[in-house]
Amino acid sequence: MNRKYSSIIIVICVLLPFFTKAQVKNTPAFRLVPLGVLGGIDESNLSAYMLAASGTNNYICLDAGTLHYGIKKAVENKAFDVPAEKVLRQYIKGYFISHAHLDHLAGLVINAPDDSTKNIYGLQSTLETLKTHYFTWESWANFADQGEAPALKKFHYQALTPGSETAIENTDLKVQAFPLSHSNLTSTAFLVRSNNAYVLYLGDTGPDEVEKSNNLQKLWEAITPLVKNKQLKAILIEVSFPSQQPDKTLFGHLTPHWLMAEMDKLAALTGTNAVKDLNIVVTHLKPPANSIGKIKTELKADNKLQLNLIYPEQGKPLAF
Repeated sequence: MNRKYSSIIIVICVLLPFFTKAQVKNTPAFRLVPLGVLGGIDESNLSAYMLAASGTNNYICLDAGTLHYGIKKAVENKAFDVPAEKVLRQYIKGYFISHAHLDHLAGLVINAPDDSTKNIYGLQSTLETLKTHYFTWESWANFADQGEAPALKKFHYQALTPGSETAIENTDLKVQAFPLSHSNLTSTAFLVRSNNAYVLYLGDTGPDEVEKSNNLQKLWEAITPLVKNKQLKAILIEVSFPSQQPDKTLFGHLTPHWLMAEMDKLAALTGTNAVKDLNIVVTHLKPPANSIGKIKTELKADNKLQLNLIYPEQGKPLAF
């Protein structure tokens, strides 16, 4: 072998590990398909997000306000190359319900007759409301395996213990639940893990200062090491109203002002460099359109931490 080719081989051998590391670093860990992204009155576009480890079709559904129409839009946008009924019955392996308000579970209830057997995960208080108010024979039908007789046993309730990591059936994902304060009830944040990568999804929540709570502070403390180590790939968090909304009428929601105040608390724990370019997926924006426009303008103006603000669109997948 001549000297020229020997030199080329040496260069390739030296550089190959760096190329490999770069590929691994840039390979997304998660695929997120929004089925519904808004809060408020549009029943065709309410909170629901399918999340899977990249390269798999083993999804969980984070909240389930809109299912049928959202899956239809996702198929139209070529997020899936199978019929919508297959996505519902085979791709979604379980539901994670943050709290029992209709705009976060109506799709789950309405689509139950056409769904397949799977688990519903949540805090015990959330599951109790499903059991006693929605999956009853006076409200709809009891498609679960507990509650009013006869129980049709399509869904199994699996209560999550805050602070404990739970393996999610029929996936390689694991989840940890954290309580949130949402006005007069408990909501939930779900920290989802795939190997050493994480996504954090928050159900509806108000700021600690208004809610007279420390739930968000505890959550930020829990994820601080993940943010510092760049293991947290995205935070999905709500902003429901423009900042002009009075605190007394927030009803357990965030504004741009309050989101950035909470992000400042996270940055105080992690350091500002650690949160720069952190993916923040802004959820639960409430119509009308001019309010949504104000929210986006205010978030952009107040983004001193240089967060990567993302506004999900129904049926259009995202990778993290």
